[in-house]
Amino acid sequence: MLNKGAFFWVSVFSAMIVLAFLALPMISMMTAPEPSAIREALADKLVVDSVLLSLYTAGMTSLICLVVGTPFAYLLARKEFPGKRLLLSIVDIPIVIPHPVVGIAILGVTGRNHWFGRVLIELGIRVMGSKVGIIAVMVFVAIPFFINAAREGFASVSPRLENISMSLGASKFTTFRKITLPLAWRSILAGLIMSAARALSEFGAVVVVAYHPMIAPVLMYERYEAYGLKYSQPVAFILVVVSLLVFIALRFATAGQSARVEER
Repeated sequence: MLNKGAFFWVSVFSAMIVLAFLALPMISMMTAPEPSAIREALADKLVVDSVLLSLYTAGMTSLICLVVGTPFAYLLARKEFPGKRLLLSIVDIPIVIPHPVVGIAILGVTGRNHWFGRVLIELGIRVMGSKVGIIAVMVFVAIPFFINAAREGFASVSPRLENISMSLGASKFTTFRKITLPLAWRSILAGLIMSAARALSEFGAVVVVAYHPMIAPVLMYERYEAYGLKYSQPVAFILVVVSLLVFIALRFATAGQSARVEER
């Protein structure tokens, strides 16, 4: 059997392998583009528009996940009912199915041959080749991450605190807003970060539903296919930097909110 010291060094060696596997490709990608190529990409309106579109659609995705996912996550955390395991499995489906399948499934239900698609057409809502389609795809693949994180946060809040609040005359909604939500806010913010990250990184389903207008991953793929690795790397560099800045800001927001909650 390995003693404690040997096990420690095995763990360190394993960590080095994992970190090298993750870091080396990223370091290579971030150092490969020449500064002039990055400046040229930043001056390219198509690149800027695609990055802004990625940020916009990812932001809208996170907002939708927050609005519709929070009540559902609370229900899953607080109630036991027949079919709950089935609902949890349905929520997790987008995580396990191939992403082009997601795009095909959404096109199938929003096309002219489906009643729901005909309703959308009557309402003047176009999904294929539109921002609506991009956001729909992003919500589909991102909402499991938000719901699971929020559900765990709500489950960590003791129902006893809610019962005490309501016994003192507070309504269910007031209790949720003033007791449950602040205590679970860290998990909700973590879910928002994960859903935004998942939305920003989506490619396979988006390219099926909306090749145009182009989000940054689709533009990067197009330039790789048309011109090769050299011309796709500056776009990848910009997207990674923008993503890191967004998530660093969100992490600071999370830390700030967590500190305020702990002070209460």
